Formats: sequence, structure tokens, C-alpha cells
Amino acid sequence: MAKKRTSSSTHTGATVKELSKAKIDEPLQFHVIFFNDDFTTTDFVVAVLMTIFNKSQAEATTLMLKVHHEGSAVIGTYSFDIAMSKTNKATAIARHEGFPLKIIVEEA
Repeated sequence: MAKKRTSSSTHTGATVKELSKAKIDEPLQFHVIFFNDDFTTTDFVVAVLMTIFNKSQAEATTLMLKVHHEGSAVIGTYSFDIAMSKTNKATAIARHEGFPLKIIVEEA
């Protein structure tokens, strides 16, 4: 944690330096959300969840089924840069494979 130095004077005129803790805010968090479509295969979604989002086989399958049955699901929550990086990578792979997988990032 960062520390900030402050000065104060005593009644004798001497200067005393104190350390105070500077408040550091946590970075904002963002949800990555997958949406269901009629063309992207379930196997492809599971593979993307495992390779890009580091999900286990069981977790990836559960998330894929949630997307399939409910229309969308939060895949994970990350800092903005990580959420965008994973989203861009997954979208690029989907397009390369000919799938219209829709993924968005929104503030948590």
C-alpha cells in the first residue's frame, strides 16, 4: 500500500514527518456475458470457456447449459483490460470458425 508523507509543526517549531496511508481504490470489475444463438455449437462454447476463460470441463458445461437454456450467462468477472482481452480473443476465434457468438462486457 502506498504511503504518503505529511509534515506538521510542533509547539517548539520543529517539523515532524508522519506517514499516512493513502487510500487506493480497487479497480472496477466487469462481467463478461455470453448470449445464446442458433448457430454456435455447444462444443465450441465449452472449448472457448476452457481455453480462454480457464474454466474446468464441468464448469464450462454448466455455463454453456445456462447460456443455452436462459439465453445468456455471466461467464466471469474481471478488471476491464482482462475482460476486454478475453472477449476480443473469444470473438476472434468464433469469427474465424464461422460462429456468430455474441459476447459483451458490462460493469459489474
